[in-house]
Amino acid sequence: MYNVLFFLGTWEIVLIALVVVLIFGGKKIPELMKGLGKGVKSFKQGMREIEDEINDESSKK
Repeated sequence: MYNVLFFLGTWEIVLIALVVVLIFGGKKIPELMKGLGKGVKSFKQGMREIEDEINDESSKK
């Protein structure tokens, strides 16, 4: 799968950021990013737990 950011130019990224600011407002963006960060952290922790379970099961055999 291709990374979409490689196909976006500087002006497209600036335009997307501007639209996000206009839609959500400057005060909501830190809250959104905080929630996104918590979600990513939780996802990584879950992946680590699954990986540990797989490693434990393979070492038992």
